[in-house]
Amino acid sequence: MAVLAKIRQRSALLIGVIALALFAFIIQDLFTRGTFGQSSKDVGSIDGKDISFEDFRVKVSNLEKSGQGITSTEAANRVWDQEVSIALLSTQFDKLGLRVGEKHLIEVLKSDPNIGKNPMFLNAAGMFDVVKFKDYFKANPEAAQYISDKEKDAELNAKFQIYNTLVKSGLYTTASEGKLKYEMEANKVNFAYAGALYSSIKDSEVKISDSDIVDYMKKNEKKFKADETREIQYVLVEDKASKEDEADIKAKITALLSGSVVYNAKTGKNDSLPGFRNATNIAEFVNANSDVPYDSTYVPKNALPAVDADKLFSLPAGAIYGPYVYGKYYAISKSLGFKAGVNAKASHILIGYEGSQTPNQKEKRTKEEAKAKAEEILAQVQSNPDSFMMLAFTSSDDSSAQQGGDLGYFGQGQMVKPFNDFVFNNGIGKVGLVETPFGFHVIKITDKQDGIRLATIAQKIEPSEATSDKVFTLATKFEMEAADKDFAATAKELGLKVEGPVSAKAMDEQFGPLGAQRNIIRWAFDKETDKGDVKRFELANIGHVIAQYKGENKSGLVSVTMARPYVEPILKNKKKAEILKAKMTGSSMEAIAKSAGVAVQQAADVTLDNPVLPGGVGQEPQVVGTAFALTTNKLSAPIEGNTGVYVVKNIKTVKAPALANHAEYVAKVKAQSGNDASRILPALKNNAKIEDNRLQFNY
Repeated sequence: MAVLAKIRQRSALLIGVIALALFAFIIQDLFTRGTFGQSSKDVGSIDGKDISFEDFRVKVSNLEKSGQGITSTEAANRVWDQEVSIALLSTQFDKLGLRVGEKHLIEVLKSDPNIGKNPMFLNAAGMFDVVKFKDYFKANPEAAQYISDKEKDAELNAKFQIYNTLVKSGLYTTASEGKLKYEMEANKVNFAYAGALYSSIKDSEVKISDSDIVDYMKKNEKKFKADETREIQYVLVEDKASKEDEADIKAKITALLSGSVVYNAKTGKNDSLPGFRNATNIAEFVNANSDVPYDSTYVPKNALPAVDADKLFSLPAGAIYGPYVYGKYYAISKSLGFKAGVNAKASHILIGYEGSQTPNQKEKRTKEEAKAKAEEILAQVQSNPDSFMMLAFTSSDDSSAQQGGDLGYFGQGQMVKPFNDFVFNNGIGKVGLVETPFGFHVIKITDKQDGIRLATIAQKIEPSEATSDKVFTLATKFEMEAADKDFAATAKELGLKVEGPVSAKAMDEQFGPLGAQRNIIRWAFDKETDKGDVKRFELANIGHVIAQYKGENKSGLVSVTMARPYVEPILKNKKKAEILKAKMTGSSMEAIAKSAGVAVQQAADVTLDNPVLPGGVGQEPQVVGTAFALTTNKLSAPIEGNTGVYVVKNIKTVKAPALANHAEYVAKVKAQSGNDASRILPALKNNAKIEDNRLQFNY
């Protein structure tokens, strides 16, 4: 307290010092990273083509305001990807000399519902009228910029359609590929094999070093290619309620059950206030004492907290249950009564007609035709109730047709009135026909839920001020000590756990299990941050993260930490394979199996298209391929497979009869390679020279 008193005495002086320090910091930041000292006016470049920061900023801002609920970092990443793709593809369009005619451009513009379905541009028959479209923009020059921007996008889309068509047309499947596909499916081999599984050797017996993993990545560079990353380890000091805090909250909410005596300053007397048990205005009492507002609705059992649902749902009117834990709250609940059929579950078959508000009408029909069809379906359902689902699949104009017409559970007033009244005024199993603005509905009531109305006082389980102060003190102490000492050792001394490391790219937003923490990543990539630096970050509703920048990875490969889970099993199996090969000696299949301590197995009618070994071993293409390559009774050398080391002996190869035409198999191969055109853009990006300056602009 004495320290606080001294600080208060010097508050004016401190404020002045802090203001000067902040001003100096801002000025320095402007010169080093901001407007005054910006090293580039462009946010990046693709193959020498610059992307203006101002244009980029406007696009990011527009995307943020688009109502899609995305963060500024997500918007910046999306716009960047779009700019890179447009730049790379535009270069290809120019190389090919692609041009777009007016008709093609109009067709692309028409695909935009704001243009193609706009009543201003439709003729008497409801069709898009090009003359009306052109005349509108001639008569409204202020709208010219809008259509100019739209035309630029439409031209790009049109060129991409042409480009994509050209690429797809260039993809070709030969008759030889079809023949190979046929032979892989139809040729069969029978063989004996002895397999020594990798799992027979303990993982602990085989060690893989970081250098082993790096060597493997270098040999398989394309698989592990990555942007520059920074590695960050951290300690999380959670700001959460202590056991004492929880006990205090529980005691506080329990005290609300009984009445209390409060001094009334106006009357000078003590007032006796009712508790939760005796409160006359229950809604007012709840709202005055709860962190969650009073809810007057009846709720079904499955909407109650799972652990306490049975007891809560069976509470008689006026009875109280609790305190109990409900998520992040301590709660007490009072039953205000029970009501039958608060929710209902129904299925329907919707038959729309011309003029109805049917969203997905399958066929044109008049109102009279729709009614006749609905009555016909109703008769079918009444005579055979089990046919409802299939009739919904085949006849309903509603999207619920895919679920057999099932609409799930809904409450009173959620459906249009005729539909609502039929469902809530009839019992389970009732089938009927109603008309609404959407068309004619054949309805089947499939279930109903009873509900209970509860008055619940819920108080959040959160740390007290004293607990938060202790957490802050601990986090600050660790930050200060870890700056000069070993990070892990300091954490251990203070009873804290080191998490991570997290490997982050410059424009990442997600920080490991902590989610979106852009500030931590931005700090790690700051030019002023050096290896070993430590900084504390305060995270809302979480606590404090004390992060340490461990180092950067400029190798162009992912970090060893990220690669290890994938690479380590592969390298361990390779080392295990050498051990197993040394055991598999002998001149016959039986001798080899005996030396390896395994039994000889048989495989029959195995194909290259489905190279699976029996007995749950799984796919072993190298083993099966070797069996096909051997002559009858020939023994193979040891083969490193997916699951172990194998030796095989060919018993018999059965070749399929020759086909005069392999068109069916050519079609199969062609279908499998149908998405090859989508590999164009990643290939262009891989070969492009891309410079990304977004960090300079604080994204």
